Amino acid sequence: MEGTDMSQESGTVVVVGSLNADLVVQVERMPAPGETVRGSELVVLPGGKGANQAAAAALLGGHVSMLGAVGDDANGTLLLDAAARAGVDTTSVVRLDGVATGTAVISVDARGENSIIISPGANGHLTPEYLGEDFFAGAAVLCLCLEVSLETVTAAARHARDAGAQVLLNLSPYQPVGAELLELVDVLLVNDHEAADLLGRDVVDAGWDAVLAALAGVGVRRAVVTLGSRGSVVLDATAPAADQVVEVGAVTVEAVDTTGCGDAFTGALAQQIAAGATLVEAAQVAARVAAFAATRPGAQSSYPTLAQLAGVGQPV
Repeated sequence: MEGTDMSQESGTVVVVGSLNADLVVQVERMPAPGETVRGSELVVLPGGKGANQAAAAALLGGHVSMLGAVGDDANGTLLLDAAARAGVDTTSVVRLDGVATGTAVISVDARGENSIIISPGANGHLTPEYLGEDFFAGAAVLCLCLEVSLETVTAAARHARDAGAQVLLNLSPYQPVGAELLELVDVLLVNDHEAADLLGRDVVDAGWDAVLAALAGVGVRRAVVTLGSRGSVVLDATAPAADQVVEVGAVTVEAVDTTGCGDAFTGALAQQIAAGATLVEAAQVAARVAAFAATRPGAQSSYPTLAQLAGVGQPV
């Protein structure tokens, strides 16, 4: 499979989620407990899982609107400006007085691996009351993660389902979620560790057919499990029996910084689903987008445009 036609018209992707200012320091290696290491100059970059996913989808040509919250401060302005440059409609992002914009303190080592601490700030004040039903009208896909409250995520999923949109939930950062939310999800995106947290390590170790059955048992019929450098697996109980478990390879690159690569994958997956791609086709394109992102520093600053993606090879 070669993936969907990237030039075709995309339906609208709406994102309800977080916006964070990423405070990034490069280090040779991560410190041990109690140890101090010298790092590079501090760089402040636009981030947050929700904003990252929105930017990734918009840069690929998607029609993207975001609902979230920032503080009335310099970091809030930074994030809104960055989202707008990526092509995201930020009309529904609220600015809150007396609350700091969310931040993430990120260390990146010489291998491109990262360590992240999040301070939610304004993201923690995004309540269901901010979710106007008109925001979801005409949406093809709702993209969600768990950097805002579970109550808000569940309410957004309910509004989107009522509006006829597909609900894509990235179950990250992992936390237990109720049956109500899982039953509202059309596509669940998890890495292998999150899959084990949700279903149990014994289920994941038993193989993909066992994972597919266990997901159906909690109300999820379609999912993508990412495996880092080993690619991903598309699990689709709605497909013919021979196509219910499909492995999608990775694109081999020299990683510089893996910060935000998962969000790049998520945003690309959402954009491709909104454009009418199959779940396997969407995962193939998402693998290419995430690989490109790993070759550049930062999160949103590393994401490809449609033209840049043309130079990235297919998953193998």
